[in-house]
Amino acid sequence: MLTMPMMIRDVPKSERPRERLVRDGPQALSNQDLIALLLGSGTKSESVIQLSARVIQHFDGLKLLKEASIKELMDIRGIGEAKAVQLKAALELGRRIHQYPAEDRYVIRSPEDVSNYMMEEMRHLQQEHFICLYLNTKNQVIHKQTIFIGSLNASIVHPREVFKEAFRYSAASIICLHNHPSGDPSPSKEDIDVTKRLIESGRMIGIEVLDHIIIGDHRFISLKEKGHL
Repeated sequence: MLTMPMMIRDVPKSERPRERLVRDGPQALSNQDLIALLLGSGTKSESVIQLSARVIQHFDGLKLLKEASIKELMDIRGIGEAKAVQLKAALELGRRIHQYPAEDRYVIRSPEDVSNYMMEEMRHLQQEHFICLYLNTKNQVIHKQTIFIGSLNASIVHPREVFKEAFRYSAASIICLHNHPSGDPSPSKEDIDVTKRLIESGRMIGIEVLDHIIIGDHRFISLKEKGHL
């Protein structure tokens, strides 16, 4: 009895590479899945998943594939010029990104460093902005995110929103900031309550909240230096 090959249309839609990438992110896909997305389609006799598996097998993994020429790619049955060009373009783009020089990242060693980094951006804001700086293990700023705009309230500045970005960027620690449009950086009870809630949440998941800086007009206060952390 002749067995028909499984095609991509036979795979449940929720389990296809495109849908899984959208739902779970690219890190959830295998090398085979990613190559299948680049190829786009298979042949009459095999699915794009099977074709991508043969590509990896042909080059014994990604290392040799990285150096493959258009002609070498087209030597694989089912890979025409269009598919070869798509693969080569993706490989070249990855190579260029890898070689792109990393920008100098700002290093934070003290509350003064935080103030120097953010004062001019925040001191003229007419509304309160709650911003987080996400740091790596070397205390370099790897991401900055405005979490909330408006009056600070412990029920609104939710730890989920703060730490979601930390997981996204694999941050080792966080520094929180917000501004006081009045220019007076003296902390309120809400400021302290929000800080304590975030610190407790960070301890539970292993991401330290290093400080909470309140920005005024050319003035700032560190809640850590004030003994609230």
